[in-house]
Amino acid sequence: MAVKKMGLKQKYAHLTRGLDWETSYQKMDDVFPYDQFEGIKITDWSKWEDPFRLTMDAYWKFQAEKERKLYAVIDAFAQNNGQLNVSDARYINVLKLFLTGVSPLEYQAHRGFAFTGRHMRGVGPRIAAQMQSLDELRHFQTQAHTISHYNKFFDGIAEFQHMHDRVWYLSVPKSFFDDARAAGPFEFMIAIGFAFEYVLTNLLFVPFMSGAAYNGDMSTVTFGFSAQSDESRHMTLGIEVIKFLLEQHPDNLPIVQKWVDKWFWRGFKVLGLVAMMMDYMLPKKVMSWKEAWEIYFTEAGGSLFTDLERYGLKVPKYADVATEMAEHISHQNWAVFYQYTHAAAFHTWTPDKEHLDWLSEKYPNTFDKYYRPRWEMWAKMDEEGKRFYNMALPQLCQTCQIPMAYTEPGDPTQIAFRCTEWNGEMYHFCSDGCKDIFDDEPEKYAQSWLPVHQIFQGNCGGPTVPDVLNWYRLNVGADNMDYVGSPDEQVWNSWKGKAPAEAAE
Repeated sequence: MAVKKMGLKQKYAHLTRGLDWETSYQKMDDVFPYDQFEGIKITDWSKWEDPFRLTMDAYWKFQAEKERKLYAVIDAFAQNNGQLNVSDARYINVLKLFLTGVSPLEYQAHRGFAFTGRHMRGVGPRIAAQMQSLDELRHFQTQAHTISHYNKFFDGIAEFQHMHDRVWYLSVPKSFFDDARAAGPFEFMIAIGFAFEYVLTNLLFVPFMSGAAYNGDMSTVTFGFSAQSDESRHMTLGIEVIKFLLEQHPDNLPIVQKWVDKWFWRGFKVLGLVAMMMDYMLPKKVMSWKEAWEIYFTEAGGSLFTDLERYGLKVPKYADVATEMAEHISHQNWAVFYQYTHAAAFHTWTPDKEHLDWLSEKYPNTFDKYYRPRWEMWAKMDEEGKRFYNMALPQLCQTCQIPMAYTEPGDPTQIAFRCTEWNGEMYHFCSDGCKDIFDDEPEKYAQSWLPVHQIFQGNCGGPTVPDVLNWYRLNVGADNMDYVGSPDEQVWNSWKGKAPAEAAE
């Protein structure tokens, strides 16, 4: 008699439930010590459902096919000098920010999901975490391979791994994942699988890939498409984690709500880098950060939390503050980087009149009133040969590690400032959300490695700015400073046959 072929559901059952076992000579709590200390209560691990039910043989087949297509495009892009077809060399600074700030996070996610998969005693989530760990490693590799093409022609890309561990502004995304990986396995799943992958990923990848396409960077678009099916799987894992925990025991709800509040706020602050990229760094604009926030959080996120209301889960705390900040965050971030670009691994520039007019149109309630005068003043200083660089070291928020440049909710003329005294020390914060996170776990955040503090203590290469930039491995004058007059601009103008005067128009 012919053996009946198993269906996908049966295959997945054998892959997961069929591999589980109860320990005999060691206690289960000793083998899996991490999945109980957070207070989460699991009554039945078998209730875990993975909507994709992806088996290993199918996984490798799908990924191999995507690899073949991706690298065919990358090779064609390189052979046809695709770098000549981007909208402008200013766009390359988006890739510099992405490669130094985001790509290493994919590797962090790979390590985090591998650890989490090992420490979940339920075999279903273990398999799901293993799959995502493999995905994240592949994403890091494809991003590094894609952007490496630009390293042949532009500055500020070669030392991205070294810079990620040291450069001041890169401590913002790095601290996000350090924070998540230093948490327990369930909090890690909420932080990355739900808050980042489900609630906030669209605000990172969709605008970024759209911006790449609109600015002629087809190799980057292709790695985005290659990752998209993986991201769909990650999003379903994120929502499954939430539903699974909330259905297991009512005592899990307040713990999960606290994590959702925390990681929404931490993720929102990291995404300020994307806001700046969308509003200021793309030569050809796709949409404003405010528009993206309305589409991908206010509307899509609102529908998500409406669906989750039946579990008792509420919209994250301070979501209304984040929505108000969507009017301001990109302008305030670009102003910080404009002042400190002498210590950054990418170039900044003063927006021209056409760009300012676009910002006025997209932010009619705030831009002309609060931000346009500042840019016009800095542009005038630039014309007079007094390009503004801030040589002071900024105060940093203890939680998100961003310079204290954000303003009070409801009053864009006042810098927001909060503080907490703990163990005889004073700690400073840029927002109520960051203060709340610290106050809940002061022992953890008091240990934060704040770049400015470390510079003052002499732990970053030496006491002078040149010492610190050398420790960063910044090639001064090429990797940093204003775009105008940079080697990147010069090589671009030579490719396009532009004389310096013509390029300045």
